[in-house]
Amino acid sequence: MRASAEILGPAGPLRSLLPGFLPRAAQREMAQRVEEAIDHNGTLIAESGPGTGKTLAYLVPALLSGKKVLISTGTKHLQDQLYHRDIPLVREALASPAAVALLKGRANYLCRERYQRTLSLGRDLSVTHSEQLASIGAWVSATTTGDTAEATNIPEDAAIWPMLTSTNDNCLGGACGWFDQCFVNQARKAALTADVLVINHHLFFADLALREDGFGKLLPGVECVIFDEAHQLPAVASNFLGNSISGNQLLELCRDVRAEEEREKSQLRALESTMRSLERHTLEIRSVLDGSGKRVEWHELCQRSGFRSILENILTAIGELNEVLHEAAAAGEGLTRCWSRGVELQDRLCELSEDPHGGNNIRWAEPTARTFRIQDTPVDIGRVLRSRLHDPSKAWIFTSATLSIAGDFGHYQRQIGVDEVDARLWDSPFDYAQQALLFIPEGLPDPRQPTFTRLMVDRALPVLEASQGRAFMLFTSYRALHEAAETMSSRDDFEILVQGAMPKSRLLDRFRTRDRALLLGTSSFWEGVDVRGDALACVIIDKLPFESPDDPVLRARLQAIEESGGNPFLDYQLPNAVLTLRQGIGRLIRDVTDRGILMLCDPRLFSKNYGKLFLRSLPPMPITRDLQSVRNFFRPAA
Repeated sequence: MRASAEILGPAGPLRSLLPGFLPRAAQREMAQRVEEAIDHNGTLIAESGPGTGKTLAYLVPALLSGKKVLISTGTKHLQDQLYHRDIPLVREALASPAAVALLKGRANYLCRERYQRTLSLGRDLSVTHSEQLASIGAWVSATTTGDTAEATNIPEDAAIWPMLTSTNDNCLGGACGWFDQCFVNQARKAALTADVLVINHHLFFADLALREDGFGKLLPGVECVIFDEAHQLPAVASNFLGNSISGNQLLELCRDVRAEEEREKSQLRALESTMRSLERHTLEIRSVLDGSGKRVEWHELCQRSGFRSILENILTAIGELNEVLHEAAAAGEGLTRCWSRGVELQDRLCELSEDPHGGNNIRWAEPTARTFRIQDTPVDIGRVLRSRLHDPSKAWIFTSATLSIAGDFGHYQRQIGVDEVDARLWDSPFDYAQQALLFIPEGLPDPRQPTFTRLMVDRALPVLEASQGRAFMLFTSYRALHEAAETMSSRDDFEILVQGAMPKSRLLDRFRTRDRALLLGTSSFWEGVDVRGDALACVIIDKLPFESPDDPVLRARLQAIEESGGNPFLDYQLPNAVLTLRQGIGRLIRDVTDRGILMLCDPRLFSKNYGKLFLRSLPPMPITRDLQSVRNFFRPAA
């Protein structure tokens, strides 16, 4: 077997297959470490800076190994990129016979049964739903995978998709007339027999938590697990490894009961009245939650006027609905499954409505677009992951561009629950000293001052003039984002694109193709966004990205650290902020030919001792506080 470093070397096959491929020492070194971890069932934490080529550095040894490999990515977009572009390239280079499969969550696949049911609604559909349904008709007839990402003429957040896809709750399973032609079943069968399977972190932890059929059979047979964008694992795991319920689940149950009643006709008059009662009380609970959309800690929420009584009303309503559904179930399989779902949701809501009794979980609630969500979240996620991610019969690879704090991996290791591990860092090959300049303006007030955002925008405008737009302005809160957008709304010398005004993909496409464009965004634009070339010449970050101290999960984790003798700020808040800042900065230089200005507007970089840690964790670029240096950076060379 040829070693991975040889495949990625100057005489390797990738040079002829991949236009612009350049052998990189860091890439070959990382590939060698991955190869050794796979061969010996080891655990490797690999930080690989932008431009090192980490994807090929783990794909080549993975396919060379001949082992059954599971690759989990941070997003569905990266998942598609791996499956449709990167893996086929490596398979061709290695002449590998490995069978490769792509598996997403069931909500990403067309449900034939629900599609036919929606078609039958005819005139009962809204105009928007009817238009969207007609628009995807040709795709439905032609698709062999049912992956909704193929239907590019319909946005991924279109209102029609929940009507055409299934959930764990409403899937009919073996009772479905389309069971043998089910796209989800076909994808899972392919996953079970694949040599290389590509999934995403959300699916990994959702299925790990639910122990669904399909995935439960899959993981024991895997010999190597590779997590790309592994810095996301603690946050994703926190959302899935705990009990939860949402108002949307209750409303979807009512919607599906109506559809099944239309088909199976139990003719029980009480069915409609009990559903209306559940829907009414479910919608009421949102009024008790904070209109800002923030999470609320359980004990605080229980003290709010009306919350307990509304919760009791929901429990009563779903209990009454389940009593009627139990009688209606005699009419058919669909109503029988709705009754089973209702009982499960009632049990879960009963459990979550009881006062928590300590332990490793913190309970909280938050408003959603229409209703609410209640969830238990592990306080010490590392303790939970320790038993789930470190089977010694497998190799475990964790890789990302941001896993260390000034070269130290201790914080990340605690978050994923590993102690003794091979942890390596490969710096970016980009020449930041020549390609970038860090500008930290003088004279801005403390970021907690109410005038900060307006003054920050004033300081940014000369920089934006020098860069001719072509900038991301990244904010640490929606409040600051909207204040900045309002402050700049009267300007007509830039095209101002604001997160939320249109889908993310359309915002980025518009940004890439328009002159003097500014894109204002929050957390979803701090990572996973790749704009190369002249379209992006400036990244402006308003504040050091410390998490909100109002978040109940953060408060519980900080309290646990303090009670164990640690320092909450130094042990948790500071390292998390450093990692987030590094992700945001990573948007600036994406290629060897990119050039750009990074503007950090937070004066605490110099006024606080911890500012030195942030600066030590940044790429090695020159620093200036002089606006003229920024203007000079953008002037054409003589």
